[in-house]
Amino acid sequence: MEVKHQGRQFTEGAIRAAGLWIVAGKRLIGSILHHCVICRKLRGKLEVQKMADLPPERLDTSPPFTYVGLDVFGPWTVVTRQTRGGAAHNKRWAILFTCMSTRGVHIELIESMDTSSCINAVRRFFAVRGPAKQLWSDRGTNFVAASSELGMACPADKRTSILKYLHSNGCTWKFNPPHASHMGGVWERMIGVTRRILDSMFLQDKHTRLTHEVLCTLMAEVSAIVNARPLVSISSDPAAPILLSPAMLLTQKPSLSAPPGDLTGKDLLKYQWRQVQALANEFWNRWRNEYISTLHSRRKWHKAQRNLQPGDVVLLKQSQAPRNEWPMALVTSTFPGTDGRVRKVEVRTSSQGTSKTYLRPISDVVILLEKD
Repeated sequence: MEVKHQGRQFTEGAIRAAGLWIVAGKRLIGSILHHCVICRKLRGKLEVQKMADLPPERLDTSPPFTYVGLDVFGPWTVVTRQTRGGAAHNKRWAILFTCMSTRGVHIELIESMDTSSCINAVRRFFAVRGPAKQLWSDRGTNFVAASSELGMACPADKRTSILKYLHSNGCTWKFNPPHASHMGGVWERMIGVTRRILDSMFLQDKHTRLTHEVLCTLMAEVSAIVNARPLVSISSDPAAPILLSPAMLLTQKPSLSAPPGDLTGKDLLKYQWRQVQALANEFWNRWRNEYISTLHSRRKWHKAQRNLQPGDVVLLKQSQAPRNEWPMALVTSTFPGTDGRVRKVEVRTSSQGTSKTYLRPISDVVILLEKD
């Protein structure tokens, strides 16, 4: 009697109904079903691996926005011009830049999702915050194209003067694998916070006509709110009244207290320089002692799992298709991290004589047959 791969309970019941009594049957049936390819196709879990250590960029005490993660979010509909017949509307998006170490943010508005708008936003960001050493993002087509146009991934003979300048400063652009939003949590989290603040602003000003200028103002205010957030739990110690926040380092303005006494210009400059230096030193000292310790714990993926290997047969997840239509694929290459654990793979599928190769995180595959 067949049970159509409905699990151990159904299988064991069918065997008992047939008059068979197998010694240690639960263990034997469980072992057989564990290696059943069809059962794995139907109910196999997506692969996971032990959470990797934080990248060195998250723990580096470089100047703000030296290592930057970025992503696009939106859109919003704005009024571009008023006509006799009504108002003309256009869409606007925003690129969020977040410092990997200080967790400060910088937001730039863009008029479209094309490469040109992305390049201009990056150039404006560099003009305000200074050139970055490394940019991180997902593998959006606009970001990949912008990386090439900015001279970070194109031959030297095709770079213009500004592109040569960027390249000579050692600015590189790193991309996460496609479909791996969990690998970009450092900027996805900031986008979530930004969206919640914007929702509150839109609710309070719902009668205000949203124009490009108004949206620019809102984005600047959102950046200020996000940068003023405390990075660690607020202490009740009266001896530590200053909050540890990105704004403490970015603006050097935790308070508006005036310098004491009647100081000359030279003494005033010396006092202000010492105050700024003291604030920067206090930020980095508290950042090391209070903030870094909050990043050590792993909230999930605690145990190391078997690494996928070239030759493994897997089921490739397709978000737009039901599970029984997911294609099978062969692992062709693996990309171990610094700890030797594989978290992204290259797989090859074949359909109607045509083969395609994909780069995917292991969270998008289900193991069907191990090579060994």
